[in-house]
Amino acid sequence: MKKIVGGITAAKGFMAASTAAEIKYKDRKDMAMIFSKTPCKAAGTFTTNVVKAAPVKWDKQVVTESEFAQAVVINAGIANACTGEEGMAYCKQTADKAAELLNIPSDSVLVASTGVIGMQLPMDRICKGMEAMTPALDEALEAGHNAALAIMTTDTKEKEVAVEFEVNGVTVTLGGMCKGSGMIHPNMCTMLSFLATDLAIDKSLLQEALREVVKDTFNMITVDGDTSTNDTLLILANGLAGNDAITAKGKEYDTFVEALYYVCEFLAKKMAADGEGASKLFEAKVVNAKSKEDARTLSRAIVASNLSKAAIYGCDANFGRFLCAMGYSGAQFDERDVELFFESKEGRLQVFDKGTPIVFDEDIAAKILGADEVTIYVDMHEGNEEATAWGCDLTYDYVKINADYRS
Repeated sequence: MKKIVGGITAAKGFMAASTAAEIKYKDRKDMAMIFSKTPCKAAGTFTTNVVKAAPVKWDKQVVTESEFAQAVVINAGIANACTGEEGMAYCKQTADKAAELLNIPSDSVLVASTGVIGMQLPMDRICKGMEAMTPALDEALEAGHNAALAIMTTDTKEKEVAVEFEVNGVTVTLGGMCKGSGMIHPNMCTMLSFLATDLAIDKSLLQEALREVVKDTFNMITVDGDTSTNDTLLILANGLAGNDAITAKGKEYDTFVEALYYVCEFLAKKMAADGEGASKLFEAKVVNAKSKEDARTLSRAIVASNLSKAAIYGCDANFGRFLCAMGYSGAQFDERDVELFFESKEGRLQVFDKGTPIVFDEDIAAKILGADEVTIYVDMHEGNEEATAWGCDLTYDYVKINADYRS
């Protein structure tokens, strides 16, 4: 497997377009379209929030019931969440319009929205946006890049990646893009993420691979503890690479899962690092835990704690913040087994040793914590399982951004 330049249009047969529809933003593109030249196997995972946006409900139905998917229409600025039957009707209207323009079935069109909750979509602008994007669909990498820019809300950076790998001697490509900056918490984080591959694979295996990979990638990030109404992760596989279709688990399936994991982890970390107001990526790595679930629980608790996040922002070597978060996480452990370290490109420093604090140089600790990527490394000494979670520091700008989000 190797990382290559590109994003959602890197794989064969995938096209993208974007436009400024003025749905909410007046100075930038705010709609994107993804289209495959041929029908795709589709899989997805979605928010666990009981309050699910209309596009989530629509897409779950397409993924589970439709024979294939071929297009995705995305808007930024308005979430189409908490919008009742009218919101669901707008999903159908969007799909019907895209189907007409692209000459495909309406039940092969996926839709996604992100932005303010509780507002109805301006369907006249949505339809005009689709009319503008359809003739502009392009396989160029730039088209995919512009689509990644168009789906952003409070994001400060576009997020895209692509990789190549081999299946039975055939080169296969997997690319993707996502957006996410605030309202991010595990069990789908608040995000929209779209993956496209030219791999030929059985639909059920595609879904299984996505569901398993999500557990240790997108479900291991948090920014603010809020699980969104709109979380959507979709993958389309059109088979144009020409490999013999993967219909059972084995070496070829494992190769795909490895590539999928890399892409999902890459995008997840990009979202965590771009958390609203963030100045650094905050990672927690827990090793030698009793169980995988304990490792996940402990690492997520560390990066989710507001006190931990504030300490990371202030470069405050207050290791008690991290131990406290572990203690209320729900995982059972003995602090007399725990070792805790600070790590970054500036070095590594142990600060806690099996129940006892270690005398350390505060200046060295502050330098390590001052890097743009900081890791809290915890050795539980209780088993063989490990997990890593990602978040960001908590800054003054987070409050500023969310205090006037609608304006």
